[in-house]
Amino acid sequence: MSADSSTDESAEATTESYGPDDGILVLDGLTKRFGGLTAVDDLSFAVEDGEILGFIGPNGAGKSTTFNCVMGTYPPTEGTVWYRGDDVTGESSHGMVKRGMARTFQSFRPLHDRTIVQNVALALVPDRIASLSGLRGETRRRAADICERVGLSDRLDQRPDELPHAGLLRLELGRALATDPDLLLVDEPFAGLSNREVAGISELLESLRDDGITMVVVDHNMRGLLSLIDRAVVIQFGSKIAEGRPEAIKRDPRVQEAYFGGETP
Repeated sequence: MSADSSTDESAEATTESYGPDDGILVLDGLTKRFGGLTAVDDLSFAVEDGEILGFIGPNGAGKSTTFNCVMGTYPPTEGTVWYRGDDVTGESSHGMVKRGMARTFQSFRPLHDRTIVQNVALALVPDRIASLSGLRGETRRRAADICERVGLSDRLDQRPDELPHAGLLRLELGRALATDPDLLLVDEPFAGLSNREVAGISELLESLRDDGITMVVVDHNMRGLLSLIDRAVVIQFGSKIAEGRPEAIKRDPRVQEAYFGGETP
C-alpha cells in the first residue's frame, strides 16, 4: 500500500498494513510488551527515503521503546521492521549499524578521557575498538573532517567536558556520522538549547538531509520540531493517533488534546 499521507488535508492515522517497499524504514504492527505493560501497541508507519520525519508523543508514549525495537536494543514482541526492503526484526544493534542506521541519545555518552577528535575517530573503527596509536594518519583526518562537518573544527583537541551542551550534541551527531549512516534516529536534539542554538542545530540537520541522510527526529520543542520536519507521526500510549504534514498535525484535535493540552502549538 501507499503509506504517504503527505498530500492529505487531515492528519488522521491509518490502520492499514505496511509492506517492505513502502519506505526506507517500515514498521508494521510493531508491539512491545514488558510483562503486563504494552509500551508499543500495534504501531505501523513508513519513513520515506530522504525525509525528516518527526516522531511525536507525550512523555511515556513509547517513542524511546520504538527506537530501541528498531535499533535492536529490544526484540519486538510482535510485528515486523523492514529496512531497505529487508526484514530486520530483532536484528542486533551492531547489525543495524552495519546496515547503515545510527542513533543519537539525549543522554550523551562521550569518552571523557579522550579528545573530541579521538571520540569521533574511535567511532570510525570497526567494533569501536582502537588504541590511541590508531588515531594517526587517515583515521584522524577522517575524524577531523567529520568534526568540521558538525561545527567542531575549532575544538578538536578539547575534552567533552569543555564543550557547552550544544557542543556535546554536535559531538553526538559526529560520532553517529562516523558510522556512515543512511538513516539517523535523533533523540531530543533541541533539549536544553536556546532559540539560537535550535536554529543552528536545525540548519545542521537540514544540511545532513541534503547530503542524503534520512532522519527520524523526536523532540518536545514543538515549535522547533514542526519547523524542521517534512511530516509527523504522533503516538499516544504506544499507538499511532495521527500522521501528516506539520500544519495538519497542529490542527488535529486529538494531537492538541494528547500533546498540547487542547491548545494549538
